[in-house]
Amino acid sequence: MSAVETPGEPSRGRPRRRADAERSRVAVLEAAVRLLAERPDAGMAAIAAAAGVTRQTVYAHFGTRDALLDAVVDRLTDQAMAAMDEAEESGGPALDQLLLLQDIGWRQFAGNPVLLQLPSTAAGAAADQARHEPVAARLTRLIEKGQASGEFDPAPPATWLAAAVIALGHAAGDEAGADRMSVEEAATWLRAATLALLGVGPEDAAPRAPRGHHRADPT
Repeated sequence: MSAVETPGEPSRGRPRRRADAERSRVAVLEAAVRLLAERPDAGMAAIAAAAGVTRQTVYAHFGTRDALLDAVVDRLTDQAMAAMDEAEESGGPALDQLLLLQDIGWRQFAGNPVLLQLPSTAAGAAADQARHEPVAARLTRLIEKGQASGEFDPAPPATWLAAAVIALGHAAGDEAGADRMSVEEAATWLRAATLALLGVGPEDAAPRAPRGHHRADPT
């Protein structure tokens, strides 16, 4: 305790240390996102070097590589959700918005193969389910909108269709991850299967985009 501190009085240096620690954590996380997109097998030492910190610092923030991967996925999910917010606010037909949301998620997967390395633990599965809940809610809203407007088959429950669309995305990712399909093929068949599931005919599925957005190649 310094001469100017009194018992029970928090040190004025602690907020600064906490801020420094948070900046260090963010730097490690941002470096991990960048490096793992290029080298999905990058280890903690390589990530530390990319962040300009020691390996001990990385372990201080993220005790294991699995914990770091989990934080990376949370970061990517936040980025995807922000893009989905913008897409949903743009308005337009339900089909356009749903396919754009699917494209956003697919581009995240295609650009971040580290997503295939998520730990297959009960905790990992629970975290993955939690990440999908807001996506499922968005898809359900769009499907209900499309059913009300006549764009989608009105018979199946919207919640079931949303779950099925998410499952199709996982299946496409698994096929691309196992090299049974190219990323381009998986994206093409994912779109085709989604349209068929929703009861959208080929004549209604011409590429369109909501105002202010341009459809991007899923690769």
